[in-house]
Amino acid sequence: MTPGSNLPLPVARVAVDVTAPVRLDVSGLLLTADGKVRSDDDFVFYNQPTGPGVAHSASAPGGGDTITVDTAAVPADIDKVVVTASLDAPGATFAGTEPTATVRGADDGAVIATFTPPRLGTETALVVVEIYRRGGAWKVRAVGQGYANGLAGIATDFGVSVEEPAAPAAPAAPQMAPPTGPAAPLPAPGGVQAPQTPPAPPAAPPAPAPAAGAGKINLDKGRVNLQKNQTVSLVKGGKPLLTSVKMGLGWEPAFRGKDIDLDASVIAFGVDRKKIDNCFFGKLSILGGTIQHSGDNLTGEGGGDDEVITVHLGGLPPEVTGLVFTVNSFSGQRFTEVAKAYCRLVDAGTNEELVRFDLTQAEPRTGVMMAKLIRQFSGEWEMTAMGEYVDSRTVRGMVKPAGKAL
Repeated sequence: MTPGSNLPLPVARVAVDVTAPVRLDVSGLLLTADGKVRSDDDFVFYNQPTGPGVAHSASAPGGGDTITVDTAAVPADIDKVVVTASLDAPGATFAGTEPTATVRGADDGAVIATFTPPRLGTETALVVVEIYRRGGAWKVRAVGQGYANGLAGIATDFGVSVEEPAAPAAPAAPQMAPPTGPAAPLPAPGGVQAPQTPPAPPAAPPAPAPAAGAGKINLDKGRVNLQKNQTVSLVKGGKPLLTSVKMGLGWEPAFRGKDIDLDASVIAFGVDRKKIDNCFFGKLSILGGTIQHSGDNLTGEGGGDDEVITVHLGGLPPEVTGLVFTVNSFSGQRFTEVAKAYCRLVDAGTNEELVRFDLTQAEPRTGVMMAKLIRQFSGEWEMTAMGEYVDSRTVRGMVKPAGKAL
């Protein structure tokens, strides 16, 4: 499976195994339609291994923990069960670690689907998959949404009451000793204890802003300037941006007086990373007009965007889960001959610039993947700056590398 993709469940009882090269704490949360637990009893993990229709079982040595969901026993007011994973080692991140969720029949062990969240970095906890109701049936969806503040952060976001322990009184500043064995739990009302890394010493600097991909950077503070591989959630004021947006792409010749003819395109992908369609100067409108191209710029001269691709986010067909924006040099000019290449996302209604990515490094190649938009399981879109070069003079040659980059 790929992020955002879903499959129907062929059986009523399913088990989700989450494995990784390192030890993980795996949990399940039962959520109502508003995305919250009803009480702390709906948080199922190693310190509270059973809940209504959901159970946690610890792994054998070298294996992964399992969340088992009996959909027939899940209460009627529960809309979904999310399966999460956090790293057991204090302070560890998912960088270099590839957790894999295997969804199988709980009774016969038959594999239904597998999912490995791509491109993980500084995340310390993940929503891996969700088991959810849709039209009277149950389905599984690949999520892969990361958090920078551990499983306790996920639990808090979903309404579980997790309280920090009060610091003990002492005549002198105490030294915080790291816990031994599993991560030290935090007490919470109702007896629920969530895994949490130990607090930093008092003199430690404030924690940095959530890293790209952590699911926390949004548009609330105005325009976002991205660097390569950083991600912004297209959410403002708690509401996903589902209006029309323009992806403006611009460039200048690196050498004065020399025209540079580049072509901007967008490739639309489905959940299986297969191309649905692409929009470029030779095909100015696709998907019923929900994606439109401004036309070809032959020189790259002049201020402002050279080519613009308009996307009506709210009107895109549901099967479109990913968009990759590319720039190619059909004439064979290399990107070392290009200066000031950028892409920027603009609200088509207000012309407000929302996100900008300036390409700061050039390679002697003829194509570059500038940015991608990915539809998340909750409906909002995320934009990631890419800046990945490819040897291709046309959008056709970008399809395969773009699919792999989703």
